[in-house]
Amino acid sequence: MLEHEIKIPASQAKCYPIEIGTDTLGELWPRIEADFNGYNKFVVTDENLVSAGHLGKLLGKSDVPAFVISPPGEISKNIDTAVSIIETMEKAYLGRDTLVVALGGGTVGDIAGFAAAVFKRGVPVIQIPTTTVAQADSSVGGKTGVDSSVSKNAFGAFWHPAAVYIDVATLTTLDDRQFKAGLVESVKHALIADSEYFDFLQNNLDAVLDRNSDVLEKITHFNCKIKGNVVEADPCEQNKRRILNYGHTIGHAVETASGFELLHGEAVAIGIIGAGMIEIELKLAPQERLERVRQILEKLDVPVKLPPNLAEKDLIDLIKHDKKAVNKWPRFVLLNDIGQVYCPDGQYAVDVAPELAEKVLKKL
Repeated sequence: MLEHEIKIPASQAKCYPIEIGTDTLGELWPRIEADFNGYNKFVVTDENLVSAGHLGKLLGKSDVPAFVISPPGEISKNIDTAVSIIETMEKAYLGRDTLVVALGGGTVGDIAGFAAAVFKRGVPVIQIPTTTVAQADSSVGGKTGVDSSVSKNAFGAFWHPAAVYIDVATLTTLDDRQFKAGLVESVKHALIADSEYFDFLQNNLDAVLDRNSDVLEKITHFNCKIKGNVVEADPCEQNKRRILNYGHTIGHAVETASGFELLHGEAVAIGIIGAGMIEIELKLAPQERLERVRQILEKLDVPVKLPPNLAEKDLIDLIKHDKKAVNKWPRFVLLNDIGQVYCPDGQYAVDVAPELAEKVLKKL
């Protein structure tokens, strides 16, 4: 038998800017045209962004092909939508010199980023997040994906954006439920990385809920720094990046089991409480810490217990299908303290017995 070995060179290091401001959306398109000269632009957005006027404000009088996701939200986050986007680009005779512009919330960013990652074996994408969850989390870090009929983000790719442009003024058009649910990712970032940020959120939550632009810019900067530092250390989720999944193992199962009637942040809030209950069971935390977390989530008016129509056995089955599962069961991210992830033996996700998870789900 003849053998030959091929060495794959390490990928070239690169960086991308994140710009945060207020009322910047209307001035952004000339910047994009200048910074990405030579690329044909293609916008992916959804009906909410059209009706809110954000697409028109971004493009002005520019004539740019676009794909408008309909209906908006997680219900459209599937492989069929990604295929439709790709085929729309093909019908417009677009090629590898295409720049995909994702304008919208986390769902738009995930779908558009995934489509960009697989179109012609990969074209650049820029993210213009317009929701609290996208500005806090999903627009940064390069995770893209769409759901299968069984679980969340079953199809996906790491595809880092070429740039991220954040206008916190777009948050003024969100309804209260979407706005508050998205702030759960900010709470998560504080819990996993920065106790002072958690204190800041507690002390300034009224200003956040009033949508004060200065405070929104500040928490967006906190979020991007925290997530950026984690992604730089572990871009492809080999270990440390797993901490960003705090509350998500139970949260994703809850979100899917609800038929996506619960928003992502609402489901993650339940997952964060579940993780806190596991921490108490494992003697990693006193009850008082969980109550402090519960108080901030209750002030955000997000659920902190399971809806009565969700069965524990269904949730356990969905957890077994988690994309991070090995041998049909994922590891969990847990906290040592607010701002500090439990990391025995250098591992940022740990084994939790299915029996313990089921016990906590019954308490939830």
